[in-house]
Amino acid sequence: MIPSALGFAAPMALIALAALPAIWLLLRVTPPQPRRIVFPPLRLFADLAARRETPARTPWWLLALRLLIAACVILAAAGPLWNPVPDAPAGARGPLLLVLDNGFASARDWRERTALAADRMAAAGRSGRAVVVLATADRPGELTPQEAGAAQQRLRAIVPAPYTPDRRVHLAAIERLVAATPGVEIEWISDGVTVTSAPPATPAGVAQGPQTVPSVDDAAAFVTGLSQLADAAGAKPGVTVYRTPRSLALALAGTNNAAHGLEVTVIRPPPPSGRDSGIARALDIKGLPLGEARFGFPAGTTETTARFELPIELRNAVARIDIVDEPSAGAVALVDESSQRRRIGVVTGATVDVAQPLLSPTYYVGRALAPFADVREPRAGTIDTINTLIGEKVSVIVLADVGSLDRDTAEKLDAFVAGGGVLIRFAGSRLAAGNDELVPVRLRRGGRSLGGSLSWDAPKTLAPFPRESPFFGLAVPGEITVRRQILAEPDGELAGKTWAALADGTPIVTADKRGDGLLVLFHVTADPSWSNLPLSGIFVDMLRRIVALSGKPTEAADPATGRVETAAPQRTLDGFGTFRAPPATAKPVARSFAGRGTEDHPPGFYGPNEALMAVNALVPGDRFGAIDMAPLNARLEGIGRPAVIDLRMPLLLAAALLVLVDSIASLLLGGYRPRLGRRSRPTATAAVVMAATFAVWAAPPREARAQPAPPGAPPAAVARSPAEAPLRKAEVEAALVTRLAYVTTGDTQVDATSRAGLVGLSQALAQRTAMEPGEPAGVDPARDELAFYPVLYWPVVAGRPLPSEAALRRLDSYMKGGGTVVFDTRDALSGRASGATSPEGQQLRRMLATLDVPQLEPVPRDHVLTKAFYLVDTFPGRYGSGQTWVEALPAEPEGERAPARAGDGVSPIIITSNDLAAAWAVGRRGEPLYPVVGHGEARQREMAIRGGVNIVMYALTGNYKADQVHVPALLERLGQ
Repeated sequence: MIPSALGFAAPMALIALAALPAIWLLLRVTPPQPRRIVFPPLRLFADLAARRETPARTPWWLLALRLLIAACVILAAAGPLWNPVPDAPAGARGPLLLVLDNGFASARDWRERTALAADRMAAAGRSGRAVVVLATADRPGELTPQEAGAAQQRLRAIVPAPYTPDRRVHLAAIERLVAATPGVEIEWISDGVTVTSAPPATPAGVAQGPQTVPSVDDAAAFVTGLSQLADAAGAKPGVTVYRTPRSLALALAGTNNAAHGLEVTVIRPPPPSGRDSGIARALDIKGLPLGEARFGFPAGTTETTARFELPIELRNAVARIDIVDEPSAGAVALVDESSQRRRIGVVTGATVDVAQPLLSPTYYVGRALAPFADVREPRAGTIDTINTLIGEKVSVIVLADVGSLDRDTAEKLDAFVAGGGVLIRFAGSRLAAGNDELVPVRLRRGGRSLGGSLSWDAPKTLAPFPRESPFFGLAVPGEITVRRQILAEPDGELAGKTWAALADGTPIVTADKRGDGLLVLFHVTADPSWSNLPLSGIFVDMLRRIVALSGKPTEAADPATGRVETAAPQRTLDGFGTFRAPPATAKPVARSFAGRGTEDHPPGFYGPNEALMAVNALVPGDRFGAIDMAPLNARLEGIGRPAVIDLRMPLLLAAALLVLVDSIASLLLGGYRPRLGRRSRPTATAAVVMAATFAVWAAPPREARAQPAPPGAPPAAVARSPAEAPLRKAEVEAALVTRLAYVTTGDTQVDATSRAGLVGLSQALAQRTAMEPGEPAGVDPARDELAFYPVLYWPVVAGRPLPSEAALRRLDSYMKGGGTVVFDTRDALSGRASGATSPEGQQLRRMLATLDVPQLEPVPRDHVLTKAFYLVDTFPGRYGSGQTWVEALPAEPEGERAPARAGDGVSPIIITSNDLAAAWAVGRRGEPLYPVVGHGEARQREMAIRGGVNIVMYALTGNYKADQVHVPALLERLGQ
């Protein structure tokens, strides 16, 4: 690629080029060294005729060579650059306002955006101008100009947000800045994307006129306001916008657990960018993959669908769907229980003669539930059907006009509801005559019908849904009418149990919580005989919201205060789509929350584990749109630009090589040709060494950036050269024999201690257990395969370079794949009274900053690690005062004894500061290599070995000993 421009970091140094004529004159009058004439005695008479020759001037080519050397040095001093960052436009003297979009749409090319922002700040700094940084996804605040260096520090703290930025809220702050600081130059690094909400569907047969698609973030208002402020500021030439011509972002906007598979909507911004296909991946709550689905965009379209054809059990286990190789919170769709496709049993009390389409009450209920649930409708009798459905573990049971239940069936249904099930009942003649207690309110026997004793003059319509109702937010069609219903007996709790009512306040849908489940009663039939509600679209939405409440706590509302149940954030997504701990600004959401993620409610999971609630960056119906920059009349630039090439080192290298050529030419002209072979060897060697040094010095430094992996390649894949082929043989040997491994740190003493320590632990394992491990292996996480080693010992050394991004990803995959890493900071004795973290602790924090590390806790007394082989209560090493940390166990229910709280999982990480390897380390004769610090050296060393054996046994066998507390009960039963 031909560079676009040539610039100089120190252009004043070019003035020295004017001295080249003076150098030329000086070199011209300076003769070279006189030629030496050998004076051998035997040739005295042959050379009697004296010849005296003196060069008149320096040869022209040598003169040109020396002038070229001087020119190279002068140009290098001027700091020449190919493709320099352009400085401020002509006439710009005020501060630079750098507007940076940091929503999730900018996460894909975030490095390029921040690099461009840093270049623009550096250019402003060279011009002596102040800089103001504005991140559009951050909270609005006062904009204060600051030096370019301070602004770059602010830039490093900006990260992509997991939601769509609301740019309009920053217009007021920009207006105040423009008013207070004249001559502001505005530059906008834009993602070029706005989120729009799909317009409501137009009914069939209705003419559709021009529609304006609403923008969620109202980017058009921001563009208009920014244009006006730029004119007020007198910015010349207007606003500069940096953006990509076609955004490569992909996102997910809603899931649908349909009958034929789990579907997710994939969208991209217009115009189409050429990314016409991809792979969506489904994972469970633990991050384990459940399936993949390919998707493709038809030509010219901006949305498509990816479908996972999985069994319903696996579909219901999906908790996260993301797009492979798309690091963005918008490319993640979180799935909670409300999106699961539940099994629903439908039972009717109608006789066989009406159990047919259009007459059976189950026909309308089944058609309404089919889009989002698996409907089971056994054809046996009512009692047998209910027992069968309970045995099939359905989530919801619908009873359409079922009145009489025997005691056994009623008890089973009551237990079903108390255990978390949802029972939906529809009125009818049989229910009106029934007398069971499986209803949310007391019913008045008989009914209210049009023209009867309890009647009204005309059919009633539905009233708007109250705020505490799960139906709140649904639009009530005016054409819904009710002709007959079952009445509820008035009491003080009736208002709190009413989810829907008629215009006169008569309850039409009531509900009550029973145990962990829910009882819901429609006071009309499931067929159109009493109401046309089953024929409307809102009937489907109402059933969907009721079914979504199954399997999790229902929303309890206090009629007096109007307060509803909320869910606190548990773990949220960052802008790159990675789970993180909730930020301090995150707030709880109501159980009825159905909006997109914001700064107060970032995308993620909310609530307890047994009732997770998902909040996503986009909601169904959201689409990408392109921002219209026409009102700005801006100068449009691309984000990507040619790399800046520093030419100083190549010029200095060229000058050094020319000096070498000049030296050789001077030797030749000075008459040193006969002795060149013997005397110039040291000089030539020194010249070669000098040239090699300049070549290494002038080599451009490699940028520490992760190269994009090819499509379909695993994220931790590392290409191997032929020189690394012997590593494959070592990996094969590691796979054949179980062995422990340690991470090589580059510190010779630490690595030797780690190896000696694992040798001692391996010998103890071979002597005391059935395991016979091989020789310990030293591994490099960035290069070696870690899956062959059950335990990885990692001594933390302060001051060492941090592992590369590829090494950390391989380590993360190793831990998630079942491996256990023991991080040993070895700083138990360096604890500070002030509580400050030791250098080793700070190094470990930096290492773990980008890893998906679970919540940790000190090893509890009932942890399996304390009884995996030996019964121990501490894990000492060379020191015994340090703490040992493992993955936190689930909280033990109050009043219950749960010996296996962690299930079958193994903590992927163990952190200690006791220097375990030094306590395990042995020499060639088996003697301890290091003394231990504590009371009773032999005892502490023995406990250290026992703790190490427990760690290895725990990593290999998991929690099989968690239920050993039941052994006495088992022995007692065997004795009987």
